Amino acid sequence: MLVMTDTSVVAGPAGSPVANEGEATPSSGFFASDLFALHGQSTFVFQGHDGFHAPYGGAQSLQHDASGDETWDLTLFDGVHPWSGGEIWLNEEIDQGFGIGNTLGLAGFSSGEAYKVGRADPYFRLQRAFVRQTVNLGGAPDTQLPDLNQFGLKRSSDRLVLTAGKFAVTDIFDANRYAHDPRQDFLNWTLIDTGTFDYAADSWGYSVGAAGEWYTGRWTMRAGTFLMSNVPNSPDIDTSFHQFQTDGEIEERHSLFGQPGKFLLTAFLTHARMARFADAVTLADRTGQPADGAAVRRIGNRPGVSLSLEQQITPDIGAFARAGWADGKFETYEFTDVDRTLAAGISIGGRAWRRANDTIGLGGVINVASRGRIAYLGAGGLGLLVGDGRLPNPGGEHIVETYYDADVFGPLHTALDYQWVGNPAYNRDRGPVSIAAIRLHLQM
Repeated sequence: MLVMTDTSVVAGPAGSPVANEGEATPSSGFFASDLFALHGQSTFVFQGHDGFHAPYGGAQSLQHDASGDETWDLTLFDGVHPWSGGEIWLNEEIDQGFGIGNTLGLAGFSSGEAYKVGRADPYFRLQRAFVRQTVNLGGAPDTQLPDLNQFGLKRSSDRLVLTAGKFAVTDIFDANRYAHDPRQDFLNWTLIDTGTFDYAADSWGYSVGAAGEWYTGRWTMRAGTFLMSNVPNSPDIDTSFHQFQTDGEIEERHSLFGQPGKFLLTAFLTHARMARFADAVTLADRTGQPADGAAVRRIGNRPGVSLSLEQQITPDIGAFARAGWADGKFETYEFTDVDRTLAAGISIGGRAWRRANDTIGLGGVINVASRGRIAYLGAGGLGLLVGDGRLPNPGGEHIVETYYDADVFGPLHTALDYQWVGNPAYNRDRGPVSIAAIRLHLQM
């Protein structure tokens, strides 16, 4: 039976390491005290695809010949706990490598460890720099376990959490215990996040803003405002405050037959200079040139909404599902070229075969482009990730992913991952594509 209770437990997925609700194995770190903490992680992914049927291609097509690429990152999570309930965190990171096809050619891109900016040589980024304040409001006492980007703190079940600075919108919004961390679970972009959630971000997935979370009983309400990048898909954030996004979320926690679960209702509204697909297609018809969104951008408002579910079935088996919609009249600004999405999957822990820290995951997603986006791509337009130059036979992009993540020893895990993609970039004339990967992940 469904029982409405507060089943929140503390955690924070490594891929989105700002404290949130869920469940994960805490990280003790290199050093941790009541005042200072230092954690670290490093992840290597090699991913490749087979040769596949492709009678034509464009500037942003996945190349039909078999190929592979690797990514590697090294991150430090260093924090200070200067006052009661207060935390200050910096995340310094070294990145290197490329996603397959230079992170182009799939709306549901195949690796969340691949940024939109690829480089052969390692380079340094300060990915996060934020302050968090927890204000206890009463209720049952609780303990926040130490982990990446969070100290071990005493707290109450009813509380207010304020976060401000540079971090990822998905550190706080659209979190899912079973599908949210490309360093430990699924790799595909549209399985680890809702494909239609066009969250504010630079090319590495981070923004500047502030968010508030109000925990009361079995409910949590979240709201935040974040800066957009200068232009769609830009590495630079627009600090003029003329382009921004507002995000809101309601979380409900419950117990179903004694097993914890939650629902999330997430919404966003982007206010920025962006193109309407119809305007770009009209201009292309008039000039005889390929559709170009940059030529028709003007201030507009693009909304989106999604519903997410996670449900523990047994202590070792859990299921998840996501469904999302975004206004398909406008171009995508930050994330990826998806206007409708439906995803679901299952995660199985390895206790049954005496590998308690191993995990098997199986998930699938259907991504759909709006009629406006289809017309734009058919007129030669380029999206953030897709654009085959023409699109005479459009169709939904279908993706199935499975992985096995194995505990090698203590902090080191390795995983094998396989994805099948039908109608890549919404094109029935191309594919299907098989994509395989190996992942090594070390976390302290």
